[in-house]
Amino acid sequence: MAQLLLVGNSRWHWAERSPSGLRCWDTAPPEQPWSVPPLQAWAAVGPVPAALALPEERQLPLAQVPLAGAPAWLGIDRALAGWWAWRQQQGPVLVADAGTSLSLTLVDAQGTFAGGRLSAGLALQLRSLHQGTVQLPQTDGMDRALPPWPKETAAAMEVGCLQAMVGAIKQAQQQLERECTVWLTGGDALRLAPWLEPGRLVEAPNLCLEALDQLS
Repeated sequence: MAQLLLVGNSRWHWAERSPSGLRCWDTAPPEQPWSVPPLQAWAAVGPVPAALALPEERQLPLAQVPLAGAPAWLGIDRALAGWWAWRQQQGPVLVADAGTSLSLTLVDAQGTFAGGRLSAGLALQLRSLHQGTVQLPQTDGMDRALPPWPKETAAAMEVGCLQAMVGAIKQAQQQLERECTVWLTGGDALRLAPWLEPGRLVEAPNLCLEALDQLS
C-alpha cells in the first residue's frame, strides 16, 4: 500500500489509508542503506540525504499547495496545515504547530496567508536550558502528569517551557481579538492541549499528513 511521508526537522511522519481512515505514525530518520517504500506523495521540511533516493515525481512542492499569498520561503508544513485547517473551518484560523519549533500560522477568512510567528519547541527549549546552564539537568519532556508549580527541577523546566508555548498561543489569540479558532497540531500537541481553552481549540495532530493526502 502506498504511503504518505512528511520529512520533518527531527522526525519522519508517515500515513497510509486504511478501512478506518488515515493511519499515522512517525519514526526517526532512516539510516542507509534503506529500501524506499511505495510512496503516494511526500514533502520535506527537513533535510533528505540524496542517498535515500526519494522519488522526485512523488514530491509535492509548495507551489501545489493552494494557500493564497504563500511566500516562496514558507515551510511546506505550515502551508499544508494552514490551508487544510482553513478549508475545514471555512473561516480564519490560527494554526499552532508544536514540533521542533512552535510555528503560529495565521490564515484569514478568505484563505490567504496572513503571517505568523516562530519560536523554539519544547525539546529544543529543554535542550538549550541544559546545555546553556551549569546545574539544570537533561530532560526529554516525556508525557507525565505535571503540577502547575513543580518542586522537582526537571518538572519545573518542563512546565516552564510548556507555559512559554501556551503563553505565545494565548497572547496571539488575544491580539486577534478572539476572531480565530486555534488548530493545534504537531508532536507536542497533546501536551499543550490541557493548558489551552477547549471551547476555541481544534486538536488535529495529523493536520499536515491529512492535507498531503487531500492533495495527492
